[in-house]
Amino acid sequence: MTVAFFSGKGRRIGVALGAVSAGLLVLSACDKPTPLATVTVGDNSVSAEAACYNDGKALKESEYKSCLNKKAEKTVKVSMDDKVRFGVDPDIADNGWTIFVNGQQAEQEPNKKTYRSIPGSAFFSSQTGETTDKTQISIVETKGKDLLGIWHFELKKTD
Repeated sequence: MTVAFFSGKGRRIGVALGAVSAGLLVLSACDKPTPLATVTVGDNSVSAEAACYNDGKALKESEYKSCLNKKAEKTVKVSMDDKVRFGVDPDIADNGWTIFVNGQQAEQEPNKKTYRSIPGSAFFSSQTGETTDKTQISIVETKGKDLLGIWHFELKKTD
């Protein structure tokens, strides 16, 4: 003789509560993806998530200084005649963003637009006047004096 500890309805409710609990546990383990930044040259487009991001909060100085030295994982080929187009998520544009070239800030004022275009030739000459074959570009989200996120791309010169 068997005895039912729970009725059919009680078992279904228990299973449903267990499934909901497991689903919430799985969701809480997932990280929210960072906003994307994109570099487009001609019909070649490369997007990346942030190399450093603190969910929209300011990065610590030690954190962003080491992050600016990280090597880019995404590469885009650029000729001197190409236009390099930069695009950012609206969340990044709302705060403002600027471009760093090889870890050095290249612009004084942050941009508040989601898109901008710069000639490829601007990225392949050094301060000494020598040309270079590759350049690391960092898109840096700012809010006042705080840095909120950093996205890296490497521009590689083609003939």
